[in-house]
Amino acid sequence: MAAFLESQLDFIFFFYGLAFILLGAVCLSIAKEPRGRAVGLVLFGGFGLIHGFSEWLDLAALIVGDSPLFANIRVGCMTVSYMFLLEFARVGAVRLGYRLPGGWIHLPLLCIVVIGGIVGDLATANALARYAFGLLGAIGSALVMLERAQQRATLVGPLTKIAAVMLIVYGVAAGFIVPEVPFWPANIINQTSFMKLTGMPIQLVRGLIACTLAVLIWGIWGQLLIKSVDSARYTEYLRRQFIGTLVALAAIFVGGWMLTDFLGGIYRDDVQEEARGDNDLLASRLAGETSAVRAMAKALAGVPAVSAMLSGAGPKESADAQQALELDVEASGAVLGQILDRSGQAVASSEPREFALLGTPNQSAAPWFEQAMNGTSGHQFEFDSVSGQRIYYASQPVRSSDGAIVGAVVLKKSLDALDLNLQGFDRAFFFVNADGVVLLTNRNDEFKRPLWPTAARPKLALTEQFGAPARPTMLEREVKTSAWTKFDGRRGFVLRTPVEHSEWSMVIVIPVSGMFASRFLGIIITLQFAITTLFYFFGREHGVRDNIEMVRRLELQQRADNLQVQATTDPLTGVYNRLKFDEELLKEIERARRYATPLTLTLYDVDHFKEVNDAYGHQAGDRVLIELSAIVSHGIRQSDLLARWGGEEFVVLLPGTDALQAGVVAEKLRGMIAGRSFDEIGTITCCFGVATYAAGDTAATLVARADNALYRAKMNGRNRVELDTPMVDGADLAPLGS
Repeated sequence: MAAFLESQLDFIFFFYGLAFILLGAVCLSIAKEPRGRAVGLVLFGGFGLIHGFSEWLDLAALIVGDSPLFANIRVGCMTVSYMFLLEFARVGAVRLGYRLPGGWIHLPLLCIVVIGGIVGDLATANALARYAFGLLGAIGSALVMLERAQQRATLVGPLTKIAAVMLIVYGVAAGFIVPEVPFWPANIINQTSFMKLTGMPIQLVRGLIACTLAVLIWGIWGQLLIKSVDSARYTEYLRRQFIGTLVALAAIFVGGWMLTDFLGGIYRDDVQEEARGDNDLLASRLAGETSAVRAMAKALAGVPAVSAMLSGAGPKESADAQQALELDVEASGAVLGQILDRSGQAVASSEPREFALLGTPNQSAAPWFEQAMNGTSGHQFEFDSVSGQRIYYASQPVRSSDGAIVGAVVLKKSLDALDLNLQGFDRAFFFVNADGVVLLTNRNDEFKRPLWPTAARPKLALTEQFGAPARPTMLEREVKTSAWTKFDGRRGFVLRTPVEHSEWSMVIVIPVSGMFASRFLGIIITLQFAITTLFYFFGREHGVRDNIEMVRRLELQQRADNLQVQATTDPLTGVYNRLKFDEELLKEIERARRYATPLTLTLYDVDHFKEVNDAYGHQAGDRVLIELSAIVSHGIRQSDLLARWGGEEFVVLLPGTDALQAGVVAEKLRGMIAGRSFDEIGTITCCFGVATYAAGDTAATLVARADNALYRAKMNGRNRVELDTPMVDGADLAPLGS
């Protein structure tokens, strides 16, 4: 699973980046609204867009290759994105009332990152940027979101809290699990250790978190749209659209991932087939180099003079055996040939002068000699650490006329000519011994370099034979047969096959840059489908919203065309005007007098409304009055009558309601208004004056007593309800201002 997920990093980077780009786009859309500007969502949206672009730069590096300049650009882009995230947290905390340093705080943190990159390397700068900006920014932003959700128990509060928790998880995944660098805690908790522990790349975890964050922020945006449009039809449509879009995108991503892997699989199969073809070609070249030696060794062992020489024959047979040995050495291209007795001691050599002067060591312990003494053909590849030559030994048992083994012959072939001959081979290949040390290759700078960490023999023994390795191993672990893995820092396909009759292996390496290009086609197709789906769903959403708004405008136009409605309705707020109220008040007073039923009148107006107009303009004030009227309309009965008295002053007529009940209604309305946030203005409050019809009241005296109670509410601190407690009879009160 770990190897599979690692091979899918390109697609992981793709949807990781796309999730953050969508997150940024949604945040910037919300930021256009007054509430979005108030919480600084432009900064959070900037973080999403830049960080998503940064992940796509990582994808580009994976596909087309990396360079020092491009790597610096990628780290710089990532750092800038995290700076936006940290600034979002800082600004949010300041707006909540916390005293924090100004924007200059980014400069010393950035200096730490730059100095770390200069003193250390780019991985050090990457880790420090994640610690200084990513971790702090994510956790700080999450805490700000949690406090905002707690302070304002709004419709989107639960989603905001979940998003904050996911942001903390992202902070740990992106800001604490960093590239491996030689300082604490990055030398212990890092991307490599996470991969070993969980079997999955940390980029996959970050991508899933990014997708979750994008969905949550999108859900918050949808709730805000539902509240803004305030339509049952739109609410139902948007919920269906939300689910449909998620299902469609999930299907597109899963299908795109499968398509990408399928296209990569086609390339993978081609690469593996190509590697097997190269392997067969190299095997045949090696076999062609060694088969002649084996054949000549077998022919030499069958020469009667050789058997006779080992059986103790005379000088003539020895001379014939020596001649046959020299001819076979010359014909096979061997550098040395020997005839050995059963003890492993050479009795004849193709170099008679050297043999006569120096002799040869006993070969009884040599593997090829032991094989010959066991009655089989002997084969051995060997590296001569003294001469630096790569040698192939071919041995054969020599039998007497009765079939008994009386000795052995061996031909020693140098592989240096084969090495020179294979230098033109365009594919990187390596012949390695049992310990993985390269002994034959067309990459001369890799000669005697270990391919994988040594475990078969103590490193000291290998150091004595091949010298201390100048560079680290090219593979992280030994490849038994084949693997798609990193080879010398680059991903590639590694095919390893044993060399027949030896401990050596042949390793073929093919880089995978072409595979990423094939997989990139699947990524492009997935992106096209995702963009098309998003345009379709969002386009329909805009169409539905525009249609609802158009219907509403038509309804308002029809209402305006109705003269009766115009005569009785306040044109700004849509509630009844004073003319209609005066008419209804007279009717209700007459009804209350005739049937002795309670009748209550409530006057209310907006506290400090002049300051709202002065600070935000009359248009903003008008919007407050419109929304305020809607709130009160939803808070009273259908039998009650709401009218605009004048300016920011409204009146509610409550037939069949006594003073106590009317006070409860007024208190409920006061709380509803105080708990509502009015776009860019925020919260407002209202004062309420309540008066109940008393015997002898006229319309003027009843209104005057309510106005008197309203005045006391203002004098007693505003944002309160006052009931009329007249000190004199209602008939003795004159209307205010008369």
